[in-house]
Amino acid sequence: MKTTSDKAMDTGIVPIQGGLSIDDDVIGSIAAMAATNVEGVVSLGTSSFKKVLAERVKRKQRKSRGIEVAAGLKEAILDIDLKVLYGYSIQNVVREVRFSVATKILELTGLNAKEINIYVIGVDLKNSLSNEIK
Repeated sequence: MKTTSDKAMDTGIVPIQGGLSIDDDVIGSIAAMAATNVEGVVSLGTSSFKKVLAERVKRKQRKSRGIEVAAGLKEAILDIDLKVLYGYSIQNVVREVRFSVATKILELTGLNAKEINIYVIGVDLKNSLSNEIK
């Protein structure tokens, strides 16, 4: 199936040129959705210790959703804070998160994820225990 651009080229119409810029928050939102869809990820976000420390030294806090993005024209570097559900292999969850995030970012933005740094900020026992009780 031909795209609109292909059809325009066939008719001799020259496509309009221009730049494209994708805001870091958009990339962060895509990464958040991809990461939270991975089995074993409970939530994203910074630990309360990091929040207090950042406030005390008056440094810029990470975004509340737990993802920080630095993107260029072709690549992006992401830092992701997440909690893992007790009973899941942290290494396997992290590998799946990296794959899922990199795939979605490439698919939706065309950017390559050069680095995806993951900080496991906690293990959630509550959800694991409630599932065992049911």
